[in-house]
Amino acid sequence: MTKTKKIAVVLSGCGVYDGAEIHEAVCSMLAIAEAGAEYDLYAPDIDQHHVINHLNGSEMPEKRNVLVEAARIARGNIKALSQLQVEQADALLLPGGFGAAKNLSSFAFDGADCKIEPQTERVVRSFHQAGKPIAALCIAPVVIAKILGDVEVTIGSDKATAAAIETMGGQHTTTGHGQVVTDTKNKLITTPCYMLDATLPQIATGARAAVTALLNLIP
Repeated sequence: MTKTKKIAVVLSGCGVYDGAEIHEAVCSMLAIAEAGAEYDLYAPDIDQHHVINHLNGSEMPEKRNVLVEAARIARGNIKALSQLQVEQADALLLPGGFGAAKNLSSFAFDGADCKIEPQTERVVRSFHQAGKPIAALCIAPVVIAKILGDVEVTIGSDKATAAAIETMGGQHTTTGHGQVVTDTKNKLITTPCYMLDATLPQIATGARAAVTALLNLIP
């Protein structure tokens, strides 16, 4: 009997400006399910960097928890990232959204000098060291580049972000909608999604392509 492949999906909150990009997260989850695989959802149990009013873009004077907010996307079926051990999944996937650059890392504020959230770094390193594949969408590849250094990734065509990736020791490849870069050596899959001026169907295409490539790297 063939074992069902399982992907650990790491969310960074709920909402593009201060958390996980919802379309990228949901399209990835759908692509995993449609491919006959399974997913478990995780998020760090920490305060968000800040809270953004998604209607007008202003910062709000309140605090929210990344795990609690991510539970909105997960319909409550989510665990703290500290509980994720490498033996529990065959691969790792990080959707984008500013949460990846504000909560999983400080890239939005510090660029190439950013710090990485400790549980995120632990999980990425453990999957990489175990030879298990990792996918990162949108801005999330900067998190991987900061942690692993010598990797080949794409965030689309944004020159400033690409330059930061190069500064962190990575190699950036320019891509368009739905395209995927596969770093075979590091078993790393990246695709630009909303780092480009994308439509929802283009996000779905990119997520599906990334998930397909990710699953193909699982033995």
